[in-house]
This record gives sequence, C-alpha cells and structure tokens, in this order.
Amino acid sequence: MTEASEHGGAAPERHATTPGRDAPGGRRNEARGGTRGTAQPAPRVRLVDVAREAGLSKTTVSAALNGTGRLSPQIREKARETARRMGYRPNATARQLRAGRARLIGYVVGELADTPWTFLESPYFARLTGATAATALARGYAVVLLPAGSLQSEWAALPLDAVVVADPVADDRIVEDLLAARIPVFSDRSVEGREGAHWVDVDAADAVGQVLDHVHAQGARRPVLVVPDSTTRFHREVDAAHRAWCAAHGLPQLTVRAAEPGNGPVIQAVETALGAGPERPDALLVVAEASPPLVLDAARRHGYDVPGDLFLVCVSEDETAVHTDPPVTTLSLRPDAVAEAGIAHLVAVLEQGLQETGGSLVPVRLDVRASSVRPG
Repeated sequence: MTEASEHGGAAPERHATTPGRDAPGGRRNEARGGTRGTAQPAPRVRLVDVAREAGLSKTTVSAALNGTGRLSPQIREKARETARRMGYRPNATARQLRAGRARLIGYVVGELADTPWTFLESPYFARLTGATAATALARGYAVVLLPAGSLQSEWAALPLDAVVVADPVADDRIVEDLLAARIPVFSDRSVEGREGAHWVDVDAADAVGQVLDHVHAQGARRPVLVVPDSTTRFHREVDAAHRAWCAAHGLPQLTVRAAEPGNGPVIQAVETALGAGPERPDALLVVAEASPPLVLDAARRHGYDVPGDLFLVCVSEDETAVHTDPPVTTLSLRPDAVAEAGIAHLVAVLEQGLQETGGSLVPVRLDVRASSVRPG
C-alpha cells in the first residue's frame, strides 16, 4: 500500500530537521546519496492527491480550479479549499509546454535610466506598475521588473512572452532589441506602425487643452508650463500642444524645464517659473511630477495667493492634493485604466491571435478643485 492511500490521498507530514542536527531516532539527517545534512524537499502535492482528499474525481477538481465545467458552487468551493489547504500548485512546466508560453511579462520604465529603480517613488509610475502587475496576475501572467536602459544580456535568457515598455525615451534601444528578438512590445504611441509593437496612450494635446481651456475660462492670460527636460513622446507632445494653444489664443508661451526628476529639481523649476519676467504668471500647470503641497508652498513663498493671484494645476496621482488648503486641481493620466487596456490588448495578442498592430487612447481626467477656481 502506498503512502498516499494510507493517508486518504495525502502524503504524510514530514518534519524538517536542521542541517547538522540529530534527526529523530538519534540518526543524523543525511540525504540518501547526497551531502550530509541536506534535507530532501517535500513531495509535490498532485491533482490526484487533492481529488482523493476532497472525495471528488480528478476531472471535477481540475474543472473547479480552472473555473470551467458545470459544477455547483459548493463542489467548486470544496475543491478549491482542499487544494489551498494542501498547498497544491499546478505544474508550471507542464502548463508552459502545453500553452507554449511561460506566462511572464517583462516590465520596464523607459525614463530614469541613470537611476533605474527610482520610478517606484513616483506616484504615477507606482500606480501604473502596481495596476499592471495586478491586472496581469488576474489573467494568469506574472510581471518581471527590468531596469531602465536594460541590456539584451539582462533579459535575453528569460522566457518572456511580451514586454511592457512604459514611456520609452528617444535613445533607449530596448524597444529595438525586443522587436529584433521577436518579443511583442506594448508601449506608448511612439511604437505605432511597427511590426510586433502595440500601444496604449493618452491624448496629450487633449489633456493640455482641457487644463488651459479651464484656467482661461477662469480669467488666466499668462499661463506658465513646467515640464521635465525629457524626450518621451508624452512630454514632447505636451510642450507642442502648449505652444499651439498659446499661439491660437494670442497669449505668451511661457515654459520652464525641470533639469531632473524629483521634488527638488521640479520645485526649483516652479520657483523659476513664478519669479521670471517682469509680469507675473496668473496660472501654473506643473506637468513635471512633484508633490502638490510642495508646489503650493513654493507659490506662497513667492507671494502668490492661490487661487486669488495664481491658478494651480498639477499633473499628478498624488492623493495629498485633496488635503491641501486649498485643495489642488489635478490632471490624472489614469494609470489604472492604461494598465487595464494594455493587459487586455496583450492577452488578445498572445491568446486570441490578434495580428493587427495598433492601440487605443485612454481619456484623461481633470479633477477641478479650489486651487484653479476664481474665488466667488
């Protein structure tokens, strides 16, 4: 009789011993044919073990765990709970061989190549990364984080089914290298029209237009823009849209660039924007990511009353904007929606055989608060 049949389908519990210590019975824990003091791994729980323990057929348990078949909620829950309690995991190698995929998605942020992991300090990229990982996991894929500026040698040996490249910079070779390796790339609209590349983006021109139309309706005539000194498609389009809007409305084109990312350099650019020129600006659009409370403090240090003297809008996912005095108007690029649209497109390509390259635009959201509304 086998161990499994003696214990109702489940293997008996094995007690781990510390290498080098005496095992039960006074004998030292020594793996057969192996190195003295090396413990053997516990045997893997099989689907048939779960079926025996639950008193169900192997086919029923398989259907319950895969969400298929016509099963009652009670049977499905019984199978899932038994599998959870026993620690059952599907055989990933077998699944990979059947599907021809490893179900691994690479993820890289194109910006910040000099400090490749600092993007997680950004509320926008933190939200985008978390939403991408969560949405992918719900579809059965795991996300592998890659550093910005990744070299081919760093990812070539990984069995990646696809790679998400968020906001690639103009001189980043990773998109070229991935496409050359026949790995599908999911990115922004900068990859539009390229074989093997797909995109999800926001309409930068519409985003800028929404903000400037809003502050213009409140009476602003000297809006100033603070943008990063960046070569990403989004920031280049923001700059171009601002120039076009100002020219169409006969207003001066006031722009200041933040030399580096981070609160310090961006606040320094904000202070330059507020203190430059003989005439003070009456509206400030901060596209370079910075803490809204710090931007508000900088305006006050320069003698501005917000919103009495200056309308303030920040492109930000930072929730502190709601809790300032006054609350700061924010333009959200909706990273959660971008991630969901991107993963849905990725799954359609990998699992449904979608051949056409293309993409979609996700609408932005302008959350108007007191910082950009004329008092009274």
